[in-house]
Amino acid sequence: MNQTELLEEILLLARQAGSAIMGIYEKDFNVEYKADESPVTDADLAAHKVIVNGLQNLTPDVPILSEESADISWDIRQTWHRYWLVDPIDGTKEFIKKNGEFTVNIALIEKGKPVLAVVDAPALGVSYIAAEAIGAFKDKGDERIELKVTRKPNKGLIRVVGSRSHPSPDLAEFVKQFEDVEMVSKGSSLKLCLVAEGSADIYPRLGPTCEWDTGAGHAIAEIAGATVSKLDGSPLLYNSKEEYLNPYFVVSALQN
Repeated sequence: MNQTELLEEILLLARQAGSAIMGIYEKDFNVEYKADESPVTDADLAAHKVIVNGLQNLTPDVPILSEESADISWDIRQTWHRYWLVDPIDGTKEFIKKNGEFTVNIALIEKGKPVLAVVDAPALGVSYIAAEAIGAFKDKGDERIELKVTRKPNKGLIRVVGSRSHPSPDLAEFVKQFEDVEMVSKGSSLKLCLVAEGSADIYPRLGPTCEWDTGAGHAIAEIAGATVSKLDGSPLLYNSKEEYLNPYFVVSALQN
C-alpha cells in the first residue's frame, strides 16, 4: 500500500473512531483516573478498540503503541524501527468539558520520525492529514485544502498558541522575547495544527506531554513546513528513550 492509499485508510479509521467517540460524547459517560491522575473515559477505550483493530487489519506486521495500551517494555520497543503511535482521544479534559477541542491522533513513526499522520477533530468536523510523499492538508469532508507554512519574520505581531487546560508560567517568560503578542488558546493537538494552517505563528510547549500527544500533530506541522524542535534546536524524536515523556519543544513558522 502506497502512502496515498494508506493515508486515506487512516483518515477513514480515525473518523470511525471519531464516530464511536461522538456516540458517547452526546450522552452521560464515566470518567475514571489513572495512577498519574489523568482522566480516561468510556470514549477513550472505545476509540482505542476501533483504532487498534483497524490498524491490525491494515498493517498486521506493524506494532502499535497507544496511550491506552502503553505498558510495553523498552526491551521490546527499542527494536521497533516502524510503528503506529496512537492517542485515541487527545484532550480528554476538553472532551469532559464538552468544548469540542479534542482529537483522534494516529501517526506512523519511522526511525524516530513521524512520516504519516491524521489528526481528526470529530466534534468540529475537521481533519488534518499529512504524509511525507504527499504533503499536508486540512479536510472538512467536502473540501481539502493543502497546508504550506509561509515563514514569517521574527518581528511584528506574533500569534502564540497556549494550552487551554495547561497554562504554563514558563510561557509568560518565553513570550517576552516578542514585542507584540497575541495569545491563542486551544486544546489538544489542534495547537500544532494551528501553526500548520497559518492561524498561529509559534507554539512553545513548556510543560509535560507524552509522545502519543504530539506524534500526529508533529507530522502535520512539519510536513506543512513548520519546524518542530527541542529548546536546543535539535529534532524532537520518538521511541528514542525508555520513558514516554517529551522534552520541552517549540513548533514554529518563524524565520530563524
